[in-house]
Amino acid sequence: MASPLFEATLTGLKGWQAGLLALLAGAAMPLAFAPFNFWWLAVLLPAILILLWLDCAPRTAAWRGFWFAVGQFGVGTYWLYISIHEFGQAPIWLALLLMLALVAIMSSYFSLLGYLAARWRMRSRVLVAVLWVPALWTLVEWLRGWFLSGFSWLSLGYAQTDSPLGGFAPVAGMYGITLICMLLAGCCAAVVILPDVRQRLALLVLPVLMLTGGWWLTSIAWSTVAGPDVRVAIVQGAIPQDEKWLLNNHDATLVRYRNLTRTAFGTPLIVWPEAAAPDLVNNLGSYFGALYDEAQSHGSAIVMGALRTDDAEKNYYNSVLALDNGVRWYDKHHLVPFAEFFPVPGFIREWLRLMSLPYSDFTHGAATQPPLAAAGLLLAASVCYEDAYAATQLHALLTATALVNVTNDAWFGESSARYQHLQISRLRAMEARRFLVRAANDGVSAIVDPYGKIVASAPEFTPTVLRSQLTPLTGLTPFARSGNLSALGFCCLLLLVCGVWRRRELLKIEQV
Repeated sequence: MASPLFEATLTGLKGWQAGLLALLAGAAMPLAFAPFNFWWLAVLLPAILILLWLDCAPRTAAWRGFWFAVGQFGVGTYWLYISIHEFGQAPIWLALLLMLALVAIMSSYFSLLGYLAARWRMRSRVLVAVLWVPALWTLVEWLRGWFLSGFSWLSLGYAQTDSPLGGFAPVAGMYGITLICMLLAGCCAAVVILPDVRQRLALLVLPVLMLTGGWWLTSIAWSTVAGPDVRVAIVQGAIPQDEKWLLNNHDATLVRYRNLTRTAFGTPLIVWPEAAAPDLVNNLGSYFGALYDEAQSHGSAIVMGALRTDDAEKNYYNSVLALDNGVRWYDKHHLVPFAEFFPVPGFIREWLRLMSLPYSDFTHGAATQPPLAAAGLLLAASVCYEDAYAATQLHALLTATALVNVTNDAWFGESSARYQHLQISRLRAMEARRFLVRAANDGVSAIVDPYGKIVASAPEFTPTVLRSQLTPLTGLTPFARSGNLSALGFCCLLLLVCGVWRRRELLKIEQV
C-alpha cells in the first residue's frame, strides 16, 4: 500500500491539476542552473515528475512530460527573444514563433520520455522510479543533445558544476552526472511511495554514497603537469552587439582591439573572442600582418576568433586563428542552425533576408582537427556553443595541454544565458581536467581550472584585458578515453535489468 503522503498529494490530483504541477515544476527547473545554482532542484523537481508518471496511462504521462518541458524551456530559454528580436531585428511575431517552435521541439522529447516511462514499465513502482525512468531520461537527454544538430541546454548534469556530484565529470561526463541526478530523483520518489520506514532509510544510502563518492573523486588529479605555467591575457573588446557590424564602427573596433592588445604584449598567450574583428581576415591582411610582427617582437602569440573565406571565396568559416611562428586555423565544426547555416530552400533564405535576418551559410569545419600550437601550448579549440558537444572534442584531448573557447555572448544581453553558457564551458574543463581559457566579447571572459573553478574573470560589458596564468596538463581522464559510452552503456544495462524483471512479472501473470 502506498504511503498516505503519496495518496494525498498526487493520486488525488485531477488531470489539469497534475498538468499544472508538472508545468510549475518545470518552470522552476532553471533555478538549478547558473546564476542561481540551486543544484539540488535538479534532483527534487524530476522526482516530482516521476511521481506524476506513476500509475497513469501512457498518453497522460506524455502530456505531463510535455507540460514539464514547456515550463522548463519556456522559462529557461526566454533569452532567445533578446537574441532574435532585439539583436537579430526580427519582428516580434517571428521571434515568438521561433521561441515556441524550440519549446515545442524540446517538449516533444519529454513527451516521448513520459510515454515510454508509462508504456513499458514494471509493476514495481520502486524499480520504475529508481531504475527505469532514470535510464530512459538520460538516453532521451543524450538524444536531444545531438539529434538534428542537438540542443543540450539545461541538461541536468550541467547544474552540478558546484555540487559534490560534479566530481563524477572526469569519470562519466555530463550525461553520467545526469544519470546520477535521476537515480537520486528516483530515490526521492521511492521514499514517498514506500510504506515501510526502514525501507526508506535503506534507500537513502544511495544518495549518501553518490555525494560522498563525488566529493572523493575531486581529490584525483587524472592529469599531470606538462610544463611550466604560462601567462595568459584575454582581450575583451566589449563591443555592443547592435554596434558590432556597423560600417562606421569598423575602424574604431580594430583600433580598440589593437590598443588593448598592445597593453598585453610580453604575455606569452593573448586571446581574442569570437569574430573579434568586424570583417573577414582576408580583407585585413595589413592589419593582422603588422599585429603579428609586433606580437612576435614582444614574445607573444595571439589566438583569436576570426571570420574567413577560402581562396575561391565560395566557402565562409567561423574560425580560430593562431599566430605564433606561423599561421594555424581551427574551423568551427558544429554550426548553429538558423544562425550560422539555414537548412531551408533558397527562396526561404531570400525571404529571411527581407526580414533582416542573416542568410549566408557558413561551412562546417572538419570533424577532426588537431589542437592549435601557441605559446608552447597545444590548445583544443571550440567556438561559442560548440563547447556543448563534448564527445566530438575528445580526439583533441589526446595531445592538448589546455582548452580555449572563443565566444560572443553579447547576443544574450544581460540574461542568464551567458552564465549558463559559462557553466557548460566549466564542465568541459572538469571532464578533461584541463585549464580553460574562455574569451568572450563582453563577458563572461574567464580562466577556469581543471576542477571547474573560476580562477579569474573580467568585469562584464567593459573593455579590458584579463591577466592570469595556467598550467599545461596532459593525461586522459576516463571520460576522455571512452566519452559517453560508460554512461550510455550503464543506462542500457539498467533497461536490460528492467526488461528481464518485467518479463518475469508477465510470466507469473500468465501462470496464474
